Amino acid sequence: MKKQSSADYINIAYLSTGSNMGDKLKNCRNGLAALGQTDGIHIESISQFYQTEPLEYSDQPWFINAAVCIRTSLDPLALLTVLKTLEQRSGRVDSGIRFGPRTLDFDIIFYNDIVLDTAMLIVPHPRLHQREFVLRPICELAPELMHPILKKTACQLLAALEADGQQCIPMEQTV
Repeated sequence: MKKQSSADYINIAYLSTGSNMGDKLKNCRNGLAALGQTDGIHIESISQFYQTEPLEYSDQPWFINAAVCIRTSLDPLALLTVLKTLEQRSGRVDSGIRFGPRTLDFDIIFYNDIVLDTAMLIVPHPRLHQREFVLRPICELAPELMHPILKKTACQLLAALEADGQQCIPMEQTV
């Protein structure tokens, strides 16, 4: 069977990745490397990494987060299956705590300009406009990326965030 070329990857998706257990940066880098080796996925660009204060459930270590733009031949649900498999391979287990600690997390933030709402997946991500750790790295990659429901760019959404006290610090500022 002929291997697909990147020209076959007609869908563009923006993903968020993060980790707050173990060697967080290594977990994210290994997850991104595995993602890039997956059939049907070509990594276009990766943002810098950020250290991010946890939201919702604060009694846990800070996260390392980044965004990635991919081209893919996979449909959204097939992509979700790949991402969940990569999380499990990294050692992620369900702690029972929503927004709790994890070795690796991947979320589909945007997939083309589609709006999808199923029991398994909601795209665009339903809380992306409330998350600096999602918007800041996406603005690096695609500042004019338009939210198909809110009709604002990623950078407009970032600018509209109220100062909620969450810290999202580029990695080079933390060394």
